[in-house]
Amino acid sequence: MKPHKKLNAWADSFELVKELYAATNSFPSAEKFGLVSQIRRAAVSVPVNIAEGAA
Repeated sequence: MKPHKKLNAWADSFELVKELYAATNSFPSAEKFGLVSQIRRAAVSVPVNIAEGAA
């Protein structure tokens, strides 16, 4: 198992990503390339940075 997958912070941030993706599905289509994109990219960066730091 990868070392970052043992970290609670990584698991919690990964769950947050899934929740935010689900939540942003209900945003207006006009926001798809604005606010939705920004929220999703910011959320994904957290577990990615944790994984990178653990490597």
